[in-house]
Amino acid sequence: MARKLSEQEREAFLADVHVGVISVALPVADRSPLAVPIWFWFDPAEGVSVLTEPTSRKGRAIEQAGRFTLVVQQESVPYRYVSVDGPVVAARPIQDGDLERIARRYLGTRMGIAYATEFGSNARVYRYTMAPQRWYTYTGAD
Repeated sequence: MARKLSEQEREAFLADVHVGVISVALPVADRSPLAVPIWFWFDPAEGVSVLTEPTSRKGRAIEQAGRFTLVVQQESVPYRYVSVDGPVVAARPIQDGDLERIARRYLGTRMGIAYATEFGSNARVYRYTMAPQRWYTYTGAD
């Protein structure tokens, strides 16, 4: 039977490793929203954070829209998803540890450190943090 996730289930689901899909409205009226896969992390005290270059299409869209939506799903039974949207409350260059934190989350310790070491010094990456305003959740689990 389908139901909404509880707050605790939602936070546990977002703590697991899932690639999210970020969706950002584009300022041009005849264009669909930008929707692309992205690594993320969620901290109940801070919100949803993503990293991207501010000059990338994602970065420019986030800067212009001032908000984004993130959809995270589980593609195996029991199917689940969390969709959250809200305004960007912080946009800043990454600080020490941001890139390694997210790379270790998705790649594991050894590969995450290597990834952060290889790309960290060369990239102009920003951390965008969104304050959740609206949550939509689903689980097919009982």
